[in-house]
Amino acid sequence: MKDILAFQDIGSGEAWRGAVAEFIATFLFVFIGAGSVVSVGIFSGGEHLTAGALVAIAIGHGLAIAAMVAATGHISGGHLNPAVTIAAAWAGRIGLTRAAMFVALQLAGAALAALLLKAVIPDAQEGGLGAHALGDGITVGAGFAIEAVLTFTLVFAVFATAIDPKGPAHLAPFAIGTVVLIAHLVAVPLTGASINPARTFGPALAMEQWADHWVYWAGPLAGGVLAAIVYKLFFLARVESDY
Repeated sequence: MKDILAFQDIGSGEAWRGAVAEFIATFLFVFIGAGSVVSVGIFSGGEHLTAGALVAIAIGHGLAIAAMVAATGHISGGHLNPAVTIAAAWAGRIGLTRAAMFVALQLAGAALAALLLKAVIPDAQEGGLGAHALGDGITVGAGFAIEAVLTFTLVFAVFATAIDPKGPAHLAPFAIGTVVLIAHLVAVPLTGASINPARTFGPALAMEQWADHWVYWAGPLAGGVLAAIVYKLFFLARVESDY
């Protein structure tokens, strides 16, 4: 139990370096991702979501996450997402104390990014500062399912590339960025395409938009942990037994 909790991480310089890396990378991801929503909204004059705007938002999020994973993967693992961190903790790839540190700093980075966007960008109300909300006709059950499936896809890709010792780690930023890009192409009109509770939390805090907020925690966490269970049970355990 002591090893799982890893209380020594509280005084570990390595753990704090990783947590600070998560803070910086999540801050930059949310600033760029939510900023792309704001910029598209300002550029389009607040019109309804168009195909071009959807592509721009998807590319902004996908490239931002790919760049930040590449930049911090060797420091913290490049999680930038409580769903990824909690899935990794469930699989025993990170201690619970370090996981709590990472999640806390991810949320802090996301909140600071959203508040800074709100403070410095004119007409930041455009696009609701990238705050997530369920689309027309999307029930909370449907939103939960969409977020869970897409986060399963993301975390499965993380395990297959960045965590699996036999995975192509050098391709992790590309794979993760691609999944995030595709998820936005699919789900921006449906749920806003969170797949990351920190990405939802920052703008929700800045804009005080908490409607159905639980969906953006429950869906990604359920999908992420399920992906960890599936990958560890069917793939990671077999890989480790080969050593």
